[in-house]
Amino acid sequence: MGECVFCHIVNGTASASILYSDEKVIAFLDIQPVTPGHVLIIPKAHAAQLSELDPETGAHMFKIAMHLAAGIRRSGVKCEGINLFLADGKVASQEIFHVHLHVIPRFKGDGFGWKVGPNYGSKPDREELDAVAGKIKVAMRPHE
Repeated sequence: MGECVFCHIVNGTASASILYSDEKVIAFLDIQPVTPGHVLIIPKAHAAQLSELDPETGAHMFKIAMHLAAGIRRSGVKCEGINLFLADGKVASQEIFHVHLHVIPRFKGDGFGWKVGPNYGSKPDREELDAVAGKIKVAMRPHE
């Protein structure tokens, strides 16, 4: 993991504005914030993608995100809402391949938004939804 900037932050060889740290995770301000107060929460153990992340650590990341979101709201940093965002894989816009959860303060006119595909808004029928759900349920079963 010698080239992973987040691993360098964890081991103290790269600087960061750290807000929180415990045995499982560390949280720090993003150096390219969407808005002021934009925080990244990362596991201390390297995991390139979500499927490699220990489930307890993943749950802990969201618990810490809730704690940080409350702190952001009370801090005086401009914040009318919060987005949590986790990109998993290059096609999902992941740029640093160490799992990281964004906690982004939002406010009216902040310029941030979601771009959706041309089919967004069209509603598939229940049969199609059930077929997709069935495929995912089968794939979630433990491998024997």
